Amino acid sequence: QVQLVESGGGWVQAGGSLGLSCALSGRTFSDYGMGWFRQAPGKEREFVAVISWSDGGTNYADSVKGRFTISRDNAKNTVYLQMNSLRPEDTAVYYCASKYLGTEFHTQGIAYDDWGQGTQVTVSS
Repeated sequence: QVQLVESGGGWVQAGGSLGLSCALSGRTFSDYGMGWFRQAPGKEREFVAVISWSDGGTNYADSVKGRFTISRDNAKNTVYLQMNSLRPEDTAVYYCASKYLGTEFHTQGIAYDDWGQGTQVTVSS
């Protein structure tokens, strides 16, 4: 059974940092591209970042480039999202997702196979 479990969300003041983690079980983690998406209240889900299954290639939404960093540890079956210089507009539920043989070009949520339950990130001004 596939399971993705996010952790690390919380509350932070603008300008602060938070780190998210997502552990994948039930699959061979190294075969999966991993993405982070977010959904703010009243808005559609949007792409945040992705890391390729093979060469660790990454891709970011323009809104987070230079502030967020996605990484993975295949030994721990875990993908990370380090978020720095957070802004109130980063407030959302953050979801991780997995895609078999996914690459850094898979930025559409519909492409992904499985999703985590989400973790809330709140940035106050």
